[in-house]
Amino acid sequence: MPKLSDVISALEELYPPQWAESWDAVGLVCGDPEAQVGRVLFAVDPVQAVVDEAVEWGADLVVTHHPLYLRGTTSVAATGFKGRVVHTLIRAGIALHVAHTNADHADPGVSDALAEAVGLRVLAPLIPDPTDPAGRRGTGRIGVLEPPLTLSAFAAQVAAGLPATATGVRVAGNVDRLISRVAVCGGSGDSFFAEVRAAGVDAYVTADLRHHPASEATEAAPVALVDAAHWATEWPWLNLAARSLVSLADKHGWDLETKVSHRVTDPWTAHAPMTPGANP
Repeated sequence: MPKLSDVISALEELYPPQWAESWDAVGLVCGDPEAQVGRVLFAVDPVQAVVDEAVEWGADLVVTHHPLYLRGTTSVAATGFKGRVVHTLIRAGIALHVAHTNADHADPGVSDALAEAVGLRVLAPLIPDPTDPAGRRGTGRIGVLEPPLTLSAFAAQVAAGLPATATGVRVAGNVDRLISRVAVCGGSGDSFFAEVRAAGVDAYVTADLRHHPASEATEAAPVALVDAAHWATEWPWLNLAARSLVSLADKHGWDLETKVSHRVTDPWTAHAPMTPGANP
C-alpha cells in the first residue's frame, strides 16, 4: 500500500493547490504522511455522517470537496461539531484531504462532471484560467445539448441526472423554449451572470440562486435558470475524482480501493409543495 504522502502527491497532481482561489483552504487537514493508505472515501462535505461512514468502512483517507476549516480556527476541541470530526478522524487513524476550488478549476473538474451528468458536451470553460495555454481549465463550463430540448424537458433531464435532494430543481424561464447551448457551474454560481450572458447561452445550470440576483438576471437577458441543490451539483465530481485517483494508483502499482459516499449531506431535508393560486 502507498503512504499517505504518496496519495496526497497523486491528488495534488490531479488538483494542484496553486489552482485554488486565494481565500480557499485546500490540502491535508489531518493525517500522518507516513501512514499507509489502502482505502479512500470521497464525499462532498466533511460532516460527522461522512466521517462515521469512513470509520464503518475502514477508510484510511477521506477526500472531501468542501473544506472543514475554511476560515481558520484556534481550536480543534471536541466541544464543537468540527472538533468532533477531527477527533473522530484521528482516533480512527483516518486522514482528511480537501480539493475545493482547485478541483473546480481543473480539467476535468467539478463542472465537467456536472455537464456530463446533465447530458452536455463540453465546449470550453465559462471563465477560462489565463494561466492555462490550452484554454481548458477555469470556472464553470459551456456545453451543448444534442439534440436540443425544451426547457421543461431539459430541467427533467437535470433532475434525473443528479442525485435526488429534498428541494429538487427550480426553473426560471419559458418552459417551452428550446435549449441548445448551456452554461454550468457546480456549487454557488450567481456571481457569474455577466459571464453567462456574454457566453450567449440559452440556459444556466448552477446552485444557490438568490432572489435578487436571479430576478435581475432574468430581466437582463432571456437566459433560463436551472437551480439545483449545491450538494447535488458537486456530487458527480466524486466519481470523476475517484476514477482519476484509481488510474494513477494503477500507474504506480498501488493496491488502492476507493468508494464514493452516497449519503445525502445537503442540509435541506424536506419540502412542502404549495398549490399555485391558493393564496393571493
